[in-house]
Amino acid sequence: MKIVIALGGNALGNSVAEQKENAALTAKKIVEIIKMGHNVIVSHGNGPQVGLINLAFSEGKKVNPKVYDMPFSECGAMSQGYIGYHLQNAIANELAINHINKKVVSLITQVEVDKDDKAFLDPTKPIGSFYSKEEALKLGYPVKEDAGRGYRRVIASPKPVKIIESEQINTLVNNGFIVVACGGGGIPVINNNGHLEGIDAVIDKDYASSKLADEVNADCLLILTAVDNALINFGLPNEEKLTDVTVSKMKEYNLQGHFKAGSMKPKVEASIEFVQACNKRKAIITSIEAASIALKGLSGTTIHN
Repeated sequence: MKIVIALGGNALGNSVAEQKENAALTAKKIVEIIKMGHNVIVSHGNGPQVGLINLAFSEGKKVNPKVYDMPFSECGAMSQGYIGYHLQNAIANELAINHINKKVVSLITQVEVDKDDKAFLDPTKPIGSFYSKEEALKLGYPVKEDAGRGYRRVIASPKPVKIIESEQINTLVNNGFIVVACGGGGIPVINNNGHLEGIDAVIDKDYASSKLADEVNADCLLILTAVDNALINFGLPNEEKLTDVTVSKMKEYNLQGHFKAGSMKPKVEASIEFVQACNKRKAIITSIEAASIALKGLSGTTIHN
């Protein structure tokens, strides 16, 4: 099978050392899947990383006038570069340990968004540090309160329209390469009369991974997160673990409000979008630890037509 593996934040880290350690553990699970005979494309988030990169330039400007503000599209590209390096390095090392003669490559990936997407009118994606209300109002950016922990800058999170480098990604995979792509949801760009331009935004990596999986005609979208299964009635006495679910039933659960925005909801919606486009596809939501057995139907939430 051709599989797009979407890595959640728990596959990364909050520091370079932590991220390298997590990448090494994640690489073991990815290579388990490769050993099963599958061709894989790896995507990943960049939530804390892109915010920290942007913050570093903003703070640096305060002490050195030669430092300038870095646009978010460039911050996204930087995060793709160093996260991709960690994953590429870790996967290559794990392949060598297992005597597997395959090569891995990271590809800086642009993702087109609609410049008229309504998300630009109401930024919701929190990034960077927490501030008091007084501090936040002085930033000069849109801010919102974040789960009782303080105020943070918010940025638009438009839906992906097109993966610009999908043809290159597919060519690499079809020639036996393991590809790391669409990091952080991809670098957001708009099409201005045939000319691509970066724009300040952060694309949800689950939606971008779904779009990528569709454009490379993958057989499976494997979304890895912190839990083994999606749940309904979460935290209630009738809480239920979802194992094998049809698209129509998953849509029903989503409309009933079982999945939280910013958590399981985008994973469920991304899975639905991918699967419903083709009868032969499936999506699986599970943990990194259970990834390989979930592909055998022994764990995880499998969504199908």
